[in-house]
Amino acid sequence: MRRRGRLPTVLGVSTNDSVEVTCTVNGEPVQLRLDPRESLLDVLRERLVLTGTKKGCDHGHCGACTVHLAGRRVVSCLTPAVQVDGQDVRTIEGVAGPDGELHPLQQAFVDNDALQCGYCTPGQIMSGLACIAEGHTVDDDQIREYLSGNVCRCGAYVGIVAAVRQAAGAAREG
Repeated sequence: MRRRGRLPTVLGVSTNDSVEVTCTVNGEPVQLRLDPRESLLDVLRERLVLTGTKKGCDHGHCGACTVHLAGRRVVSCLTPAVQVDGQDVRTIEGVAGPDGELHPLQQAFVDNDALQCGYCTPGQIMSGLACIAEGHTVDDDQIREYLSGNVCRCGAYVGIVAAVRQAAGAAREG
């Protein structure tokens, strides 16, 4: 039988406790009071209403929830939201230019028909941006290997690799 009053303790942290987190999301300062058990994905989608980041498997296997944290890609479903304190978070909503013009990788996805249902596209683009930034675009095999953590159930992989290749070429030229 459970006692009334204070909620149970989970891993040494009372469920009544909350943590204040200050971070930057897509260039905007954000202050949140969080339950320490909340994932970054849930905070982005439910509290900040940034629903471009998708919840696929919620186990870190599909890559649909990929975002950038301090310039590195992470699966937000496995990232405790309290870890973003003092960090910069970039979601798919922060990729396009300020006037709404598509980022070259977003345009390359359109040009190469690299999306079908579109559910995995935000995570694919965030991983593609990291792939280009980290220089993993020597050849298609290297791109495929880097993007292997992102699942596309529609099978648009050929177009996705072509889009990353196109955007990487534009980045080298520009």
